Amino acid sequence: MTKQTILGRVTQLAKANINALLDQAEDPQKMLDQLIRDYGNNISEAEQAVATTIGNLRLMEQDHREDVEAAAEWGEKALAASRKADELRAAGGAADADRFDNLAKVALGRQLQSEKEAKTAEPTIAAQTEVVDKLKSGLDSMKEKLTELQAKRDELVARAKTAQAQNTMLDAVKSIDVLDPTSEISRFEDKVRREEARALGKEELAASSLDAQFESLDDLGRQSEIEARLAALKNRAA
Repeated sequence: MTKQTILGRVTQLAKANINALLDQAEDPQKMLDQLIRDYGNNISEAEQAVATTIGNLRLMEQDHREDVEAAAEWGEKALAASRKADELRAAGGAADADRFDNLAKVALGRQLQSEKEAKTAEPTIAAQTEVVDKLKSGLDSMKEKLTELQAKRDELVARAKTAQAQNTMLDAVKSIDVLDPTSEISRFEDKVRREEARALGKEELAASSLDAQFESLDDLGRQSEIEARLAALKNRAA
């Protein structure tokens, strides 16, 4: 997987519009579960690829440091050989002085080569560093999206359970209609009302019978009064 492919894939996944995907899904919860699995797999793959890219960058940086260090070492060797040549020449050893000057030239050639390799690698290292920074940023965005997906799924599941509980409660309430004359509650209420009416009837009947008895007592008393007055009249006449 090339670094361009990795960068494009990470950027595309990080910019995915979760809400738009959910709007198109027939079953948002299953869609979210699948997205979470896909995101987790893609993040794992991207992390491995990015780790490889970072490893290659670190190797280039290491090679660059070694070239810089080598250039410095060859420069020191060239200086040491040149000084030795000057000492030998001053002492009259021209042949040995020329040999050390040649060694200095070889060291300088090696120094130039190391410096060239280090300078050539610098633009590539800079470009790779920029790519790695973008890849790291993309991975961070992907992980944030994954957290967002997980939170969205948890919210959706909680809302679905709440809605299901509400519907269950409403269905239960709807099934009990106390105004329905065919329901058990209504029939029991009718039975109670009939018993109450019968008790009222008995009470009223009992009250009527008692009144009649008192009325007959009143009639008997009136008749006795009449008889007594009649007797009194007869006694007065005699």
